[in-house]
Amino acid sequence: MGVHDGHRKRMRERFKIEGLEGFAPHEVLELLLYYARARGDVNPLAHALMDAFGSLKGVLEASTDQLMSVEGIGEESATLISLMLPLFRRYSASVCQESPQLYNRGQAKDYCRSLLAGWRRERLYLICLNADRRVIAQRLITEGTEVPAYPRLIVETALNYNAESVLLCHNHPGGSLKPSRADILSTQHLIDVLQGLEILLLDHIIVAGEETY
Repeated sequence: MGVHDGHRKRMRERFKIEGLEGFAPHEVLELLLYYARARGDVNPLAHALMDAFGSLKGVLEASTDQLMSVEGIGEESATLISLMLPLFRRYSASVCQESPQLYNRGQAKDYCRSLLAGWRRERLYLICLNADRRVIAQRLITEGTEVPAYPRLIVETALNYNAESVLLCHNHPGGSLKPSRADILSTQHLIDVLQGLEILLLDHIIVAGEETY
């Protein structure tokens, strides 16, 4: 067994025992790259990716073409890395379809973080809840630039699902948690509109990475 094979085996055994908790960001990438490159030392590649994109988050959010611009990263490695976030989104969507109950703000924040993980464009979701605070639907209202008619879309969606209460959530891909003036004014307007229909707007949650507001 070569020196690199021994290192790979130790990394895999470490993952089996510890999970990813004790892994540095470059080590997470190193472990992932083992499954795209059968042999050789992938540690320099992992460091090159971190240098190019600044963080593990940046690497996972990069497109296949962007990843392939890093010397030594071929199509197979780039495809495997760029698969990770879509795979997580599919998992999150599956979890969302299991109709969890959102009893408190912490549960609501976790749900919204999973819904918005990794998107590079701003997205606004409406989450519809029944009287037991169980999720009965989550719908993408708008993506990218603000849609002027989105209050109407929110009201229509809430009525279509006979929601007792709703949550709004959107992401700030730039990383700032601070709500804009438009965020505040539109939220207040929706509170008033939905209140007239006897639908409670429980919260409007902003997600930036792992942080929420």
